[in-house]
Amino acid sequence: MTMKKGMRMIKEQILQIAVQTQESDKQFQSSLNELTSLCETAHATVCYAVTQKREHVHPATYIGKGKLEVVLEFLESHSGTVDLIVCNHELSPAQIRNLSDIFQMRIIDRTQLILHIFAMRAKTKEGKLQVELAQLKYLLPRLTGQGIHLSRQGGGIGLRGPGETKLESDRRHIRRKIHEINLQLDAIVAHRDRQRQSRKEQEWTQIAIVGYTNAGKSTLFNRLTDAQTFEEDLLFATLDPTTRKYHLTPEFQILLTDTVGFIQDLPTTLVKAFRSTLEEVLEAHYILHVIDISNPNYEQQEETVMQILKEIGVKNVPIFKVYNKCDLLTEPFFPLQNNPYEIMSVLNSEDLSRFQKTFQEYMLSTFLPYRIYLSFTQGKIMNQLKQFTAVTQIEFLEADNLYQITGFMPQRLYKRYQSLMKKTEE
Repeated sequence: MTMKKGMRMIKEQILQIAVQTQESDKQFQSSLNELTSLCETAHATVCYAVTQKREHVHPATYIGKGKLEVVLEFLESHSGTVDLIVCNHELSPAQIRNLSDIFQMRIIDRTQLILHIFAMRAKTKEGKLQVELAQLKYLLPRLTGQGIHLSRQGGGIGLRGPGETKLESDRRHIRRKIHEINLQLDAIVAHRDRQRQSRKEQEWTQIAIVGYTNAGKSTLFNRLTDAQTFEEDLLFATLDPTTRKYHLTPEFQILLTDTVGFIQDLPTTLVKAFRSTLEEVLEAHYILHVIDISNPNYEQQEETVMQILKEIGVKNVPIFKVYNKCDLLTEPFFPLQNNPYEIMSVLNSEDLSRFQKTFQEYMLSTFLPYRIYLSFTQGKIMNQLKQFTAVTQIEFLEADNLYQITGFMPQRLYKRYQSLMKKTEE
């Protein structure tokens, strides 16, 4: 994170340490590049990186003795220029304590870096509480050996503490704080559940936009809904979920939800803390999966998102793939999968129009055709059909004194309206 010095903003200088274990060279380089991007998102600069190939990370010091000496030599020759060491794996309490003792510097891991970025991004009360909860759960087993560094309520990466809670407080105080946050979150989640139940009762079709962080989800969301959610070329630009109405047809509205981006090795503390965000995905009737095909590791990112969806319990939900940022490619792109898809640049208006048409056709192809007959006293039901189904025609049958409405509706609504599909005046 940037730190003020006089009137200037000084970026923290970071030394990276990464161990390659079972992953391929390509996967390892992708992970290292991602760690660098995370550091940049936290407004820091990577000045040096130390990497090592090992069958397993060292249980006590993460890296082996030889690499420890390399890091020590670098720190000695660049005294005062490195502010923080970031490791590319989640470290155990013992590893953090040992590395801190050896290097006499602040040590954080990939998880703590992501938590810091989430703390920067959280805007709503719920988001802030979720981040605070994840931070406290992460810190609880790591209090010992970190008091000297974590007691400073400064602005550096890893020091953006959760609220007013002092991180050197005893475990009982931390556990009490976790309990208090859980109670507050339970109340917020209960309110969200009531909102979700209301949407169900009103028959809204819900679509969640998911994808790897920085794939272009918020940009697509804003273009479709004219929303003003934050969008920038940064990891985790969106943290708090946002839901807006989108007209699939001139009258038929659906609900679109922009969600937090996924990332490789997403910390389990965050997955658990952001359960309400993830529940928006679980409740969705359809999923829009946005993929940045300009990224050389897009296939791995696509696989990561699909794996996380599976882990959080998403089953049998139709997925439409959006292969984004095709304008940055130098060669033709041909996806190898069975899902319906569109290749586009969200920033291109022609591409966006084509996507909207393709997506509309796909959605309607999954609906059931219907023909419903209503009397003039059933205006409320007619309005519901206009709002929650794709009405194609409304015709008044004078001989029967009934309105004939034809169109397409989601399969889950078919039984509800089936009794109105007979030509008998209600």
